[in-house]
Amino acid sequence: MKYLCLAYYDAKAFEALSASEVEAIVSKCPPHDQALRASGHLVVQASLGAPRDATVLRPRNGRPAVTDGPYVETKELAGGFFIIEARDLNEAIRVASLHPAAHLGERVGWGIEIRPIERFETGRNG
Repeated sequence: MKYLCLAYYDAKAFEALSASEVEAIVSKCPPHDQALRASGHLVVQASLGAPRDATVLRPRNGRPAVTDGPYVETKELAGGFFIIEARDLNEAIRVASLHPAAHLGERVGWGIEIRPIERFETGRNG
C-alpha cells in the first residue's frame, strides 16, 4: 500500500532562523534522506516552495478562481512530501521515521502526517 507523508513546519519560526541556524539543520538532512532512499520503500520525495509563493485555485460561480498564498491560513504548513510503499501503517510509520522531519527541526515545528493513498496513478501513458 502507498502512503503520502506530508512534512510540516512552522514557516515563521523557520524564516526567523539565521543562515547559520538553517545550515546547521539542513546539513544534517542528507544522512536521513539517504536512509529513506536506502529503505527501498521510497516512491518519490520533494520539497515545496515557500508558502508565500503558493497559488490557489478554488471553484467560484462554476469557474476556477485564482488567489495568492497557501490554501489555508495556519501556523504549520506543508514544506515537502514523500510517497512510500509499505505493508501497513506500522511499517509506514517505521519508514517515515527515517525522514529528517522525524529527527530534526523541533524548534521550527517539523513533523510528518502519514495518510494512506486510496488510488495512485503516475499520469504517464503506457
